This record gives sequence, structure tokens and C-alpha cells, in this order.
Amino acid sequence: MAEQRVHAEIPAELAGQRFDQILPRLFQGYSRAHLAGELKAGRIRLDGRAAPPRTLVSGGEAVEWDRIEQALLGDRPEAIELDVVFEDADLIVVDKPAGLVVHPGAGNRDGTLLNALLHHDPDLDKVPRAGIVHRLDKDTSGLLVVARTLPAQTALVAMLAARDIHRRYAAIVNGVPVAGGSVDAPLDRHPTDRLRRAVREGGRPAVTHYRVREKFRAHALLQCELESGRTHQIRVHMAHAGYPLVGDPLYGRGLRLPRGATTELAGALRGFKRQALHAEHLAFKHPVTGESLAFDAEPPRDFLELLGALREDANT
Repeated sequence: MAEQRVHAEIPAELAGQRFDQILPRLFQGYSRAHLAGELKAGRIRLDGRAAPPRTLVSGGEAVEWDRIEQALLGDRPEAIELDVVFEDADLIVVDKPAGLVVHPGAGNRDGTLLNALLHHDPDLDKVPRAGIVHRLDKDTSGLLVVARTLPAQTALVAMLAARDIHRRYAAIVNGVPVAGGSVDAPLDRHPTDRLRRAVREGGRPAVTHYRVREKFRAHALLQCELESGRTHQIRVHMAHAGYPLVGDPLYGRGLRLPRGATTELAGALRGFKRQALHAEHLAFKHPVTGESLAFDAEPPRDFLELLGALREDANT
């Protein structure tokens, strides 16, 4: 095990919230339970001092965490093909395919993005979580940034907490919104289903902005942007708004076919077995050089084929 001191500053917009509740925003990728344990053990300090979990923060305080990282037990390099969009000494940007789990967990110890990264760069075993600072759901495709060094990882985590990393998604939804809008609804664990998240009073603040790019007869292509990065956020928020993602196994509401749908569209919709969500754009300042970076990734073939079928149906 190795101890590494990491630093973060509490953003002004978190003023008035409890110290223990804002820690997952500052140190994304770590569970609330883990951070609560670290706080209780005295390894996380507020302005250099131990602070009770219920301390209300004012914004601007310095947070220190003497983080103890265990070796990646059981995590081994695997020769899994990676679509590397960009890499330098500090960063790797990858275009993750749908179906690839980001981080090993119960039932997914192998065959993950982390295993692929360790094969691509063996030195990532020296960086917590092999440099992963944010995630995409298994069946969501698109862009992810990975840190190659601890300083880069610490900086990227702070940028995520301060909302200085811009992420844009393309989504195909059931239903046709009249116009774009925003969903401002707090998210928390579902009260009865541990696999799901739900809009719940007292949950963590979450805001999703969406814009309509294309309208079809019973579906639409949306552009979604996040003010926060909660688990399943776009999926839950769009379902809450009445426009669940096509193919979503957790939050979808079944197959929706327009009257007289073409054979191609019916087949494409029935065959689409994952949420139709793609992280298409990623922009941020390089954590070491300060250079502005922006990356775009075209949706995968199944997403494009579904779009093609929707367009063909709309024009018949």
C-alpha cells in the first residue's frame, strides 16, 4: 500500500452543504461509504483540521486527503483493443465501445477498460484506479479521459468537481419533445431496486440540459449536456421528463413503434438492446500544460443504423 496526499478546493456552489455529502463531488470514482470511512478515520481534513461529517461548508475551503491506495489486487493487464483518440505523457483519451465495463466489480473482474489500460500502459498500475477519473455505463459508448500520472489525475478530479470538463452526449429517445429544455431533479438510489437510481427529494442535485436535433414520427435525437455527473443521470432524467432512451433496460418503457413503421425500423428498434446513448464530445484544459483540448467521436454503427432507419421511416 502507498499513501498519497491529494488536495481539492470546495467550489462556491456547494456552500451550505454537509462536508460528508460533498466529498463524492471532490473525489469522483470513490463511493460515499469509502469516503465516509476515510473521514471517520481522520484521513480527510477541512482547512487542515478534522471536521465532523455534518459540518456545513462555505465554499473555498481546502480539503486534504491522505489517501491510501492498495495494489490493484486481481486486476491484471488484458490485450483488449482500445480506440485511443489522443495520448501524451499525462493523458489518454479513449472512445469506449458499448458493452465494455469501465472498472472491475462484482461479476466483472476481467475484460474491463481498466484491464485494457493496464495492458496499453503497464505504468498505470502506479496510479489509483489505473488513472480512471470518470465513468460511462457499460452499454454507453463514447469518450473518456484517463490520467497517466497522479498529478494529472488529481487535477482532472478537481476539474470534474468544478465542472471544468465539458461533456456532451447524443441520445435517441422515445417520444418527440416540442422543444429542448432542462431537467433539474435530485437523484439518489432507488428505494427498492439497488441497480437503479431515481428522482428523490433530498437526493444529490442534478441538472441535465437537452436540445432537439432531429424529430421523427415517434422518436427524437437529442443533444444532452450535464451540469453534474450522477450515476445514470441522463437515463433517469429523460425518463422522468417522459422521454426514456430507446433500448434502456432499466428506465425504458417498452418498444414504441409509429403506426405503419417500416420493416427496417421495426427490426432496428426491436434489435436495439442497450440504451441509445453516446458520449460524443469532451473538452477541457490540459491539467499540466493548460492547453485547450477538444475531442469528438462519431456514434457506433448500431446507433447510426438506428438513426438511418428512423430517418427512412420519417420520409416514407
